[in-house]
Amino acid sequence: MQVVSDTSPVLNLAIIGRLELLLEQFGKILIPSAVLAELRSGENLPGSQAIREALESGWIEIREAKDAVLIQVLQRELDKGEAEAVALALQLKANWTILDEREARRVAKCLGLDVTGTLGILARAKLTGRISSLYTTMVELREKAGFRIGEELFAKFVRSVGEDLESISSSEPQD
Repeated sequence: MQVVSDTSPVLNLAIIGRLELLLEQFGKILIPSAVLAELRSGENLPGSQAIREALESGWIEIREAKDAVLIQVLQRELDKGEAEAVALALQLKANWTILDEREARRVAKCLGLDVTGTLGILARAKLTGRISSLYTTMVELREKAGFRIGEELFAKFVRSVGEDLESISSSEPQD
């Protein structure tokens, strides 16, 4: 299976200590060089150690996106990492492209790519029993990684895996 990822899904999952979910769900993850640069894995940042280990063990692998013209066109609407990820996914006829940003997802879908993102990965992990609470994990994603998601979409995702927001919020400690 060919799977290409942009920066944010790898980085966000690494920051919350859940990078292994990519390995479990997809096996090898391919990233273009612009994504590697954005990950800044050589620095001492949250999640960097897990990313370095994944690169060293080979389950995250760097591949070059070769269509410079396509990348340039895509960069009119997307950042460099997103543009290279979409171009690489098209080049490889990837089974999945992992993107979080709305515009990147829209462009990828318009180009015929199958897209998932951090939330889809977490939802699958909840449904397969790899995480016990999607709600708790998403709160952690917001707090530690700065993941932005509107309240309505947050609630929709939590409910989509059968978690009840009312019982969760009533069991949380009050300030």
